[in-house]
This record gives sequence, C-alpha cells and structure tokens, in this order.
Amino acid sequence: MKSMNNISKKVLFVLFTSFISLSLFSGCGYKPSTYYAKKELSGKVFVKLFVDLKDPKNAVLIKDSINQLLAQKIGSKLVYDESLADTVMNLKINSVKMRTLQYDIDGYNKLYKAVVDILVSYTKKDTNKTNKFIVTGEHNFSVDDGSTITDTKRFDAIKNASEDALDEVLSKIAVSSFRQ
Repeated sequence: MKSMNNISKKVLFVLFTSFISLSLFSGCGYKPSTYYAKKELSGKVFVKLFVDLKDPKNAVLIKDSINQLLAQKIGSKLVYDESLADTVMNLKINSVKMRTLQYDIDGYNKLYKAVVDILVSYTKKDTNKTNKFIVTGEHNFSVDDGSTITDTKRFDAIKNASEDALDEVLSKIAVSSFRQ
C-alpha cells in the first residue's frame, strides 16, 4: 500500500510539473524574430540595388540573396516595379575590406579575412518612414601559392562574407519594428 501511495505521488508531481511548464511556456508570448520581420515587411516588397562599379558581380549576388531570404523566410511578395510596392528596400555595399591574418615563414600573406558592410534601408509607403542599418559579414580564406588574391578567391570571399552579413537582416528588421 505504501509503494502504491509513492507511485501516485510521483504521478501527481509529474502531472503538476507538466501543467505548470505548459502554462508558463504557452503564456509567455514568445515569437521568433521572423514573425516581427514579416509583420514589418507586410505587403509587396521592391528591392532596389545600388551597384558599386568596383564589385558589380557581388552586388547582384547580394540582391539575389536578399530576394531569396525575403521570399523563403518571411514569405514576402516581391514585385519588380517600385510603384506597386508597399515597402521599398535599398541595398548598397558600403565597404569591402581585405585584412591579412597570417603570414608564412617567408613573410608572404597566407590567411585573409574579407569584411563586407552592407547598408540596408527600407521605406514603408503607408508611413513614409525610413529605417536604416548596416549589417557586417566576415569570411576567412587562405591563398595557396604566392601572396596575391586571385579575382576568383576575392569574389568568393566577398560572396561568403555578404551571405554572413545578410543573416542579420531579419533580426535587424524585427528590432526596428519595435522602435516605432
């Protein structure tokens, strides 16, 4: 009889703990940042790209990446005419820097870091308010022979650093939605 009483106490304890846990987690109101970003960029979105003549290929990749991010992660309706859009998003590569991280024993550069700053601004047509922020991405890469960075290595490094920077965009948009 005593062991049956202990089992019923354990079952009651587990049920009570489960009930309290479910009540707390369902009542806390947690929503992911994509929820707020989706709410902020509701309606049709037009992405405008300012092409830097130094890196035109990378600029196009950034636009493709942001279009993919907006369409897949938050389900934005992308339009290709600015007059049809509810929100206009502007993208511009603010800066691209290559830093040397490591030298070999002969003094040649062997390891680099590409750092890309992307200026993102968006204007909602109903409020006519513009939000601006800069996202930064980094990518480490090495060069094999010699100390020069080939165009292919540079292009790939900027592409990877840009993708790293664009991972921040949704969270920055979600944060800016609270500032209004």
